Amino acid sequence: MTEAIIPAQFGERRFLSWNELQREKHGGRVQKVSVDAGFTCPNRDGSKGIGGCTFCNNAGFTPSYLREEREITRQIETGLDFFTRRYPGTKHFVAYFQAYSNTYAGVDQLRAVYQAALAHPKIDGLVIGTRPDCVPDDVLDYLAKLSETKIVELELGIESCDDATLKRVNRGHDFAESEDAVRRAAARGLDVAAHIMFDLPGESRESMLAGAAKLSALPLTSLKFHQLQIIKGTQLANEWRRDPASLPLLSAEAYLELLVDFLERLSPTISIQRVGSEVPPSHKLAPEWNLRLHELLPRLEALLLERNTWQGRLYAGN
Repeated sequence: MTEAIIPAQFGERRFLSWNELQREKHGGRVQKVSVDAGFTCPNRDGSKGIGGCTFCNNAGFTPSYLREEREITRQIETGLDFFTRRYPGTKHFVAYFQAYSNTYAGVDQLRAVYQAALAHPKIDGLVIGTRPDCVPDDVLDYLAKLSETKIVELELGIESCDDATLKRVNRGHDFAESEDAVRRAAARGLDVAAHIMFDLPGESRESMLAGAAKLSALPLTSLKFHQLQIIKGTQLANEWRRDPASLPLLSAEAYLELLVDFLERLSPTISIQRVGSEVPPSHKLAPEWNLRLHELLPRLEALLLERNTWQGRLYAGN
């Protein structure tokens, strides 16, 4: 192992932390407040397919108040009440359009929905989760204009860099569409985050690690990592019930090792927003890690230290 020469921008960590960058940029914590505006997806409504991605049931990731309340302002009020108690002193809040594809509509409809959130005096901007095949140029132009005065981040569900895997899970787009969407958004000055999910059916360790180089070649601002979880009400859940052996799932230890291997190969300029996800036990079938989400980051940092490694150590662009 070479002597540790950890990039100075990492601070006391061994990876580039999105949270720390936000604190430096905005003078404190930036908290996302989830909003469900009732959008759908092109592989759910028949435009590209039906049934959605085989792994997807948004109920597993959606706060209960979003299922109970449809009016955007009241959703925001409920979320603000929770987060101001949990994180007292937070000055910056952004509306997080999370469920399904939140650019899957015309610009006029999107403008009305986004402005309803921005009208709240405590909301400083937007985080918009969507698919790479749902960001036409006119939508990106509008978001770019909005970003001149508001915090705006575009979150793209890339999920995998392997086309065979994307087809296997009924994603409805290929990696080339992800590349194109990231480049068009970044060219307009937008901050672009990407979701990546490890352990999808058909993925190999080699194909997952190869994704680090593909993502590093894109003008991404940040990444969010997720481990595959079998969620009730999904096609994968039906497959898993029929034959659990057909969907081998990573243990917590194997996931952390894979994540470290991936980070080593990832550009040190791409910040890390999250290192895993957590589905409520009432919605999840597998895997059983006996590990809460808040325990994952300390375990990752301990493993990076144990292996004396860091994000970008094996990055080919160094």
